[in-house]
Amino acid sequence: MRDIIDKLEERRVQARCGGGEQRIAAQHKRGKLTARERIELLLDAGSFEEFDMFVQHRCTDFGMDKGDKIPGDGVVTGWGTVNGRTVFVFSKDFTVFGGSLSETHAQKITKIQDMAVKMRAPIVGIFDAGGARIQEGVAALGGYGEVFRRNVIASGVIPQISVIMGPCAGGDVYSPAMTDFIFMVRDTSYMFVTGPDVVKTVTNETVTAEDLGGARVHTTKSSVADGAYENDVEALLQMRRLIDFLPANNLDGVPEWPSHDVPNRVDMSLDTLIPDNPNKPYDIKELILKVVDEGDFFEIQATYAANIVTGFARVEGRTVGIVANQPMVLAGVLDADASRKAARFVRFCDAFGIPIVTFVDVPGFLPGTAQEYGGLIKHGAKLLFAYSEATVPLVTIITRKAFGGAYDVMASKHTGADVNYAWPSAQIAVMGAKGAVEIIFRADLGDPEKIAARTKEYEDRFMSPFVAAERGYIDDVIMPHSTRKRIARALAMLRHKEAERPWRKHDNIPL
Repeated sequence: MRDIIDKLEERRVQARCGGGEQRIAAQHKRGKLTARERIELLLDAGSFEEFDMFVQHRCTDFGMDKGDKIPGDGVVTGWGTVNGRTVFVFSKDFTVFGGSLSETHAQKITKIQDMAVKMRAPIVGIFDAGGARIQEGVAALGGYGEVFRRNVIASGVIPQISVIMGPCAGGDVYSPAMTDFIFMVRDTSYMFVTGPDVVKTVTNETVTAEDLGGARVHTTKSSVADGAYENDVEALLQMRRLIDFLPANNLDGVPEWPSHDVPNRVDMSLDTLIPDNPNKPYDIKELILKVVDEGDFFEIQATYAANIVTGFARVEGRTVGIVANQPMVLAGVLDADASRKAARFVRFCDAFGIPIVTFVDVPGFLPGTAQEYGGLIKHGAKLLFAYSEATVPLVTIITRKAFGGAYDVMASKHTGADVNYAWPSAQIAVMGAKGAVEIIFRADLGDPEKIAARTKEYEDRFMSPFVAAERGYIDDVIMPHSTRKRIARALAMLRHKEAERPWRKHDNIPL
């Protein structure tokens, strides 16, 4: 028996070494951790249970049967816990065949995907690989297809998180693309369908891997990634933080953690947050941080479409999704990018039963040919559609401007919001007073005194929240300092909300 145990331990040691000490050293030299080191950082200490440690590829073409068969075949899979909650994980091992996907490699991933769905627990994929294993040809492509299909089946059932910690190219990019969140590591990770060499051959463009698909590109231009971090350690610690905000699945409800922040806390500084000049900006993140539990806010896509802010926070220890116009960027206007960003976030929250708190300060949609040619109408409709179909608790606070169609789109009472509050500084109208007067009283444009009087008349009539309140579009005009208390009470009241929709196979959102 002792011999058998020793042989088992010997095989385990061999499997844990991956591609060997030389390749592990090369991985560390690039500033990257190994697949197993990453899993150890992500999960609670000692909680990882590995599956399929001894799996090997079965390829016999192109001399693969004569070469080394490294146990694990380039991916480490299993499950563990994050702060005591079950999480499934797979981590591609760049030291073994460059982390390339083979038939058996794909089977290891799909086994974990199937288990995650059965157990209704989140799954985290860590990517550091060179794409499909060319020697296996169509078998590798078939493996990709099996992984992709399971990404779709799991969508909206369990949270799926992808962390790009090295190369992610070709077929490898489509699995992360169908997950809920993608995060990258600056300078060491990149994503693209075709690499710089192919781009040079086909289009004659000369571009580096970083400029083609690095973290900066995907967090500021393409919106493919939801965030980027300086190194592997920071990225994985932030993933632990994100998982703490997320429900385990679409039925369990949001997690609830102990909070040292009282729900009825008031913050008198909010009474002076809004500048006297309606055209002067202020930072909406200051409001968010002062309202949520302990100032803890996990922002999603912070550097993309910064005119709208999205992210997770807690109120009374329970997760909420935050959507807020940002007056510091483009005056908080809605454009195509901001609409698409917010719509995707709203749909995620709705899929997993996360209540949404919306802070509104929006002067309208961004005008111009670039926006219209870029499909602003359809992108704006995505956000309108997302809020209108949402059945989770929706609480809206209008802090200042709510003009035009953007008022309707930003979780108004008319599109299904449950509780709508306004600050005394709120302005709800078709447009700003100056523009409105110049249209309505065009004949008086030559008389400054008349225009001034008309502008004052329009401001008195519409530049306050009370006209909307008179019609029941606003449930109450609240003092800014009591915002946290009112949000907490509204969410407590809405905790058991049930909303029914007519049966349908699925909706047809304007993609």
